[in-house]
Amino acid sequence: MQQQPETVELDNPCPIRDVLDRIGDQWSVLVLLTLQPGTKRFNELMREIGDISKQMLSRTLKHLEQDGFITRTVYPEVPPRVEYALTELGHSFLEPMQALVAWADTHHRTIAAARERYRSEGSV
Repeated sequence: MQQQPETVELDNPCPIRDVLDRIGDQWSVLVLLTLQPGTKRFNELMREIGDISKQMLSRTLKHLEQDGFITRTVYPEVPPRVEYALTELGHSFLEPMQALVAWADTHHRTIAAARERYRSEGSV
């Protein structure tokens, strides 16, 4: 278990809320899962994720880098080449996330059926 720095200013003192507020958005987990196999460039991420806008991908990458889940490496070439990769923290996050993804895959139809039953019973 990693030691937490003593003098870090926390955005939110509740660790669950602080992390899930950032990582629980619509795109962060998809970006992290897309980076799991290895380093990718911006346009590769755009293609593989599919329905994310350039602005949203850029914002998501910035947040993930800010929180230490990914690294952004700029190569001094013309034109500049920028690559994104998971950090050790990013990889460690994906371990429990894979269990959640597997659970969602297993139970998605059951949840969808429950939603449909709820709607058909006229509940609001």
